[in-house]
Formats: sequence, C-alpha cells, structure tokens
Amino acid sequence: RWDPQPLAYQELQSERTEVPASRLLEETALGRPGSEDSAGCGELVWVGEPIVFGRAESITGKYGVWMKDPEPVSPFTRETTWRVDAVGTEVRQLYQYEAAEQLAQGYPAKVHILPRPLESTGAVVYRGGLFFQPRRSPAVARYDLRAETITAEKEIPGAGYHGQYPYSWGGYTDIDLAVDETGLWVIYSTEKARGAIVLSKLDPETLEIQRTWETNIRKRGVANSFVICGTLYTVSSYSAPNATINFAYDTATGTRRALSIPFENRFRYLSMVDYNPAERQLFAWDSFNMVTYPVRLSRL
Repeated sequence: RWDPQPLAYQELQSERTEVPASRLLEETALGRPGSEDSAGCGELVWVGEPIVFGRAESITGKYGVWMKDPEPVSPFTRETTWRVDAVGTEVRQLYQYEAAEQLAQGYPAKVHILPRPLESTGAVVYRGGLFFQPRRSPAVARYDLRAETITAEKEIPGAGYHGQYPYSWGGYTDIDLAVDETGLWVIYSTEKARGAIVLSKLDPETLEIQRTWETNIRKRGVANSFVICGTLYTVSSYSAPNATINFAYDTATGTRRALSIPFENRFRYLSMVDYNPAERQLFAWDSFNMVTYPVRLSRL
C-alpha cells in the first residue's frame, strides 16, 4: 500500500452550467456501438450513458486516469487494465490489473513504481508503453511496461505546464495525451497560441513531433478533450450533469465546428476522458469513479 504523503493538487473553480436535458440523438435511432453502421472511421454522433467499473475509496483517487492498451505487447493483452490515482505530490504508482473485473475488486496484479513522478491525468497506454508528462516538466516520457524503464523523453516546444494552460477544472492538465485509430497525440497550449488548444501527432517510439495543428478552441474554456479518427472533440463542462461534446476540430481539413452531443457527468467531477479505438469506448474518471461511455460514429 502507498504510504500517505502531504497532498497537493490544483482545482481552479466550481462551475454550474444549465443546458437542455433533451437527448436529440437517441440510442434507438442511431444504433448501438459495434454495429455494422459503426464499422470503420467516421464522425462522432452519439455518446451513451456511463457504466461504472470501479471506485477509488481514498482522497488520492478523487481524480486519476485508467486505461487499456488498444495495441498491446505480450505478455499484456487488451484486457490488461491500468490505473493511476493522481492526487499527491509524488505520483509514481501505476496499478496493473489482469482485467477490468479485477480493478473493480480493488486488487492489482502488480504495482509499477515510475522512475519519475507523473503530472495529472493526461497519461495513456499504447503499444506496450505508458506515455505521461513528468511532474513540473513540459515534456512527454515513455515508460516501457516490460522493461520497467523510461525509454524516451522529449520536451514539447513552448508547451505550458504545471497550471499555465489547464482544462477548466484545473488539475495541472496542461499536457494531455490521446490515442486513436491513427496513433499517438498530445494536446496542449503555448504562449504563441494564446491559450488555444494545440494538437500534435507523435512518433510513439521516439516522441518526435510529426505534425502540429493550432486550433482556435480555448483550452481553459473546455473541461477535457479526446481524439477519434484524427478529429479532436471537447467536453463542455466537468460538473454539469447534462454536459455536451461541444466542439470538433478536424485535422484533415483544419476546421472547427460546433456540436451539441449530450454527455452525462453522473458524479459531477470529470477529470479524465480518453478514447479507446479497439473497444470504441470512452474511458473516464468522474469524482472517484472509473467509467466507460459507448460511442457511435457516422460513416464517412
């Protein structure tokens, strides 16, 4: 068990937002995830209700990150589940579970101690590595889950960190990693972008930036974001029970559009949301609760 330490974390504000509760895109009208109509890439058109897989019981799990690897490396599988409780001054514990059911029971198969402390809730697992932002650093690091060592680390040029350009809920969420059907992404902002979201595609082995897009979506103005099929999507609120997916930025065209896809914050404190392209689900952390959301994509 982790010995408790003095806790330090950033929360910017409490917010209350009222939006219409009507669900214009009903599941019955759009079909279910995994149906033939959902095959392949497309635009996000529907997000289902959250399903709870586990709950953190201590204050260190008020917010955190949990995930599965969509392209795992042996001995890990797509069922291997990973979790980090992100409240604390020295967050180094990465919990490994053989499956989500084991996570729900609260008994990890193994606890990895990271060589560098992790900052906030932006980490992802991809191709056998944990990608994360080291504490108080504008960099991204790759921790090899088999070798249990950091194999790459690169600074993201100009990226704000440790509270410069977080999402609206705070939490030092300046640098957020994401995975989709096309690979590994990093979501951040810079002084040059004046706080707008910057999106870069990363090489998963070297962490070199392959290409960068500068959006006009203010990072502090959204609660979180994720990438599906090369398109960035943002969540309107971290605390409103009936929030929305409110913006999409298409990297293929370099254009932004407004959306209003209903998104439920059941426990009123969303601190992490990521897409898993293998399961076609969103993984999220909502006030101690680890949840998933089914999604549906339109055909291109």
